[in-house]
Amino acid sequence: MEFKDAMKQRRAVNFFDPTQEVTDAQVKHILETAALAPSGFNLQPWNVIVLRNREEKETLKKVAMNQPKITEAPVVLIILGDREGWKQGNAGFEKDFVESVKEGIMKKEQYDWFCKATNSLYGSTPERQLAFACKNAGFFAMSIMLAAKDAGLDSHPMDGFDIEGVRKAFNIPDRFWIPLLIAIGHFDKSKTLFPPKWRKNFNEIVVKF
Repeated sequence: MEFKDAMKQRRAVNFFDPTQEVTDAQVKHILETAALAPSGFNLQPWNVIVLRNREEKETLKKVAMNQPKITEAPVVLIILGDREGWKQGNAGFEKDFVESVKEGIMKKEQYDWFCKATNSLYGSTPERQLAFACKNAGFFAMSIMLAAKDAGLDSHPMDGFDIEGVRKAFNIPDRFWIPLLIAIGHFDKSKTLFPPKWRKNFNEIVVKF
């Protein structure tokens, strides 16, 4: 599928066909494709909890405004942004530096500089830490939805949920922010799919202050 077609055809569908499955191979392909998304210093501070079984989805539904799509969709993803992904000692941080040295992008003696740079940019205040987690998890989440559309699947991003309720229900450590949930499956064609919603045009997007 051409990129522009994926952009145009991706829709936040409200109804999923529970009789059409999404395979493990499709989920793996979607997530690994989405992981090609950019991130600050390539730190990739994102993770995802994949929910498939009915019991887990029912648990999520109770803390997500009882949205039917959560149990109707064959797969629901809990997107996580690691607020400490910039931090020395974090597994992703350390691997990022090691791989950067292997690739010749960084030198071993730059480690202290790397620590100071990421701390200054992303870790110096709680607000920066949260922005770091949300921004990068957002890149990843959007890429998931486009990768799903490219694979012939539909999706719906959700922010109608109790963040602390989800955290408690799935034992999510405090360092992770939960910016959104994503349901993935096949649109239920017995339902009505409304026309695409309006979008800002060029002149409405570009501003100058």
